[in-house]
Amino acid sequence: MIVAEIKESEPDLTAIRRHLHTRPELAFEEHETSAFIAKHLEDWGYQVTRGVAGTGIVATLRNGNGPRSLGLRADMDALPIQEETGLAYASANPGKMHACGHDGHMAMLLGAARYLSKARPFNGTLHLIFQPAEEDISGAKRMVEEGLFEQFPCDAVFALHNMPNVPLGHFLFKTGPMMAASDVATITMRGAGGHAATPHLTADPILAAATLVVALQSIVSRNRDPQEPAVLSVGTFHAGTVSNVIPDEAQLTVDVRTFSAATRDLIEQRVTRLAKMQAESFGLTADVNYERFYPVTVNAPEPTQFARDIALKWAGADKITDLERPFSYSEDFAYMLQARPGSYFMLGMGDGHKLHTSRYNFNDDALVIGASFWVRLVEDYLRP
Repeated sequence: MIVAEIKESEPDLTAIRRHLHTRPELAFEEHETSAFIAKHLEDWGYQVTRGVAGTGIVATLRNGNGPRSLGLRADMDALPIQEETGLAYASANPGKMHACGHDGHMAMLLGAARYLSKARPFNGTLHLIFQPAEEDISGAKRMVEEGLFEQFPCDAVFALHNMPNVPLGHFLFKTGPMMAASDVATITMRGAGGHAATPHLTADPILAAATLVVALQSIVSRNRDPQEPAVLSVGTFHAGTVSNVIPDEAQLTVDVRTFSAATRDLIEQRVTRLAKMQAESFGLTADVNYERFYPVTVNAPEPTQFARDIALKWAGADKITDLERPFSYSEDFAYMLQARPGSYFMLGMGDGHKLHTSRYNFNDDALVIGASFWVRLVEDYLRP
């Protein structure tokens, strides 16, 4: 599968990836990253549109008169994590780190972009989408809402994500739901505080919130259809300042992952009702702010089979895994897949630290694999 010219450029790709790794920027702050990418693409002959959804880039390359158009997406933002890898090219921006491998995603797509600009082994229109703000804020949604696919029409759109602790060069595919919908409920219990020595004169929000933490688990275990996957996790619990004061408020945040609209609706209803009724039973009130972030990432059958066929042809059957179940992670590429048919899949990185941890590092050996895969996909999708 490896394209010989891309293999020859491996040192350059590694240098690009490591440069990006040293300069991580958070969501919608990717100004330096965006300028770095745009400059390379312009030098290679792409028509580059900057400032898409703030800091996003779309680079267009047309060849021949083929009517088909294709979009490939890479995410650009980093995470608010202090890096602890000790690498010579570790983050130079304190408290910011490419702990999800977006530096590798960008470098792979740039590696493919350079080769495609020289060889031009396709007939049609190629759009390379460098998206800001994948982590929690949803740059994909903003791109779509601001007319991404009206300005840059794509018959199909594809993206991949690195996956540590999956053998290097192995591909993971799944038709239909690939990643979960992601929601967050912020629950504020409001009571009446007072001295810890006289709790009978208070309405204790900590006690009410603590019982709610346990009660919320009944939603998945007792209200949800056991055939429908769902995850509910209480992520934060904030209340009080000192031990001898019962506070007026306690606040929880709850992370919810679901894979169907019915289950998503059910959990929202039950979280809201349970919080309010639990508060009332303790003589308190509850405010519930339930935010729906990312929808389910749903892969269309034909594009997914197409991408799988590319991997089968160029990597071999022994490097393909057909997933039986979706991941409980979430991905804002879901918004692009709602607007256009396409597919989202995984590329194995080999052994390494987990994503979103302070010691994670993208495996540079995967750069030529991912870049070559993108080239093969473009060649076949926009076949002359």
